[in-house]
Amino acid sequence: MNLYKHTGNIKAGLFIIGIGLVIGLLAYTQILVKELRNDNREIVRLYAEIIANTVQDDNQDNLDFVFENIIRKVKFPLIQTGPDHIPQMWKNLPKSVDTDKKRERYMRAMDQLNQSIPLVYKDDTIGEITFGYLHYGDSSIVQKLQWWTYIEIISITIFIFLGFSGFSFIRNNEKKHIWVGMARETAHQLGTPVSALMGWVEWLKNHPEKTGEIIPEMETDLQRLEQIGRRFSKMGSNSDLEELDLSERIERVCNYLQKRMPTLGKKVDLINDIQPGITITANGSLLAWSIENIIRNGIDAIERDNGKVSVSLKKENNSICIRVRDNGKGIPKKDWRNIFRPGFSTKQTGWGLGLSLASRIVEEIHNGKLHVIESSPDSGTTIEIRL
Repeated sequence: MNLYKHTGNIKAGLFIIGIGLVIGLLAYTQILVKELRNDNREIVRLYAEIIANTVQDDNQDNLDFVFENIIRKVKFPLIQTGPDHIPQMWKNLPKSVDTDKKRERYMRAMDQLNQSIPLVYKDDTIGEITFGYLHYGDSSIVQKLQWWTYIEIISITIFIFLGFSGFSFIRNNEKKHIWVGMARETAHQLGTPVSALMGWVEWLKNHPEKTGEIIPEMETDLQRLEQIGRRFSKMGSNSDLEELDLSERIERVCNYLQKRMPTLGKKVDLINDIQPGITITANGSLLAWSIENIIRNGIDAIERDNGKVSVSLKKENNSICIRVRDNGKGIPKKDWRNIFRPGFSTKQTGWGLGLSLASRIVEEIHNGKLHVIESSPDSGTTIEIRL
C-alpha cells in the first residue's frame, strides 16, 4: 500500500530524470559541436596561412596547387573573398546557392556561426596587408549531429508518452479486471455456505422433526460466512501469526468440502492423507484459505465421474510439505507458472484470482513456496506448498 502512496512522487521523479537526460544530451551534443567547430577553425586558419605564404612567393603555380589540392578537398562550406568581402572562390556550397546574392546571404549566415579568418600578407617594408578572408560554415557532420540530437529528443519524448499511455491503459484494465475478479472470487467463496444453508432450509421444511441434527451444520455454515469476511479483511494488512495445529486446520477444510461436495455439482472423492500433530507458526485463517483454493481448483479441473482429489500433509526434514493431487484435465507445461499470476485462468469462467491469492498468502505472508510438481492430461495435477 505504501507504494501506491508514493505513485505521484515516482512519476515526478521519472519526469525529472527524463528532463535531466534531455538536458544532458543537449549539453553533450553542444560540446561535441563546439569541438568540431574549433577543429574546423584550426583547419581554416592553417589554410589561410598556406594561402598567405603562397601569395608571398609570387608563384601562380603554387597558388593554383593550393586551391586545387588543398582548398577543394575540404568537407565543409568555404568561401574566399577579397578585402571587400565579395566572394571570389567557393567550395561545398548547397546547390540552391547559385547566385551572387544568395552566396552573400549564405556567407553572412556562416559568419554568424564562425568568425571569418583574414588572409594576411606580411611584408617587411609595408607591414601586414589583409588581401581577403576565408568564410566557412559547419561541416555536414556537425549539421547531422545537431539534427540527430533533436531527432533523439523527439523519439525519447514520443517513447515516454507512449510508454506512460500504454502503462496507464494496462494499469486501468488490470484494476478493472481485479475489481471484477475480486467480486467473482467473493461470490465463489460465499457460494458453498450459502448454497448449503439454502439446502438445510429446504430440508427443515420437509423434516421439521430433525431440527436438532441440522442446526449444528447450519451453525458451521454461518461460521464459514463469518470466516470469509475475516479472510478478505486481512488481505492487504499485516497478518498476525500464531502457533497452531496445521493438521487439524487442513482436516477441517477437507471435512467441510467433503460434506458439501454436492453443492459444488461434482462427484469427487476427497482423500485425506494428513499426518496428525503437525504444528506451525502461521495465520491459520489465510493459510486454510489458500489450501481450500487449491483444492477447489483441483475439483473444478475434474471432468470425469470417478474424480479424486488427494490432500496430503507431511513433515520432511525441516520443512512442512502439503500436496494436493487431482485426476483432472491437467495444466500445459508452459502455464505452470502463469496460473499463479493475477488474472490468468485456464477455465472459461475463471478470473484467475484463487491461485494468485494462494500464492501471495504462501509466499509473501508465510515465506513458503507454492508450485506445480507435475501435470498431464492423463494423470492430473499435483501442486505443492512447502513451508
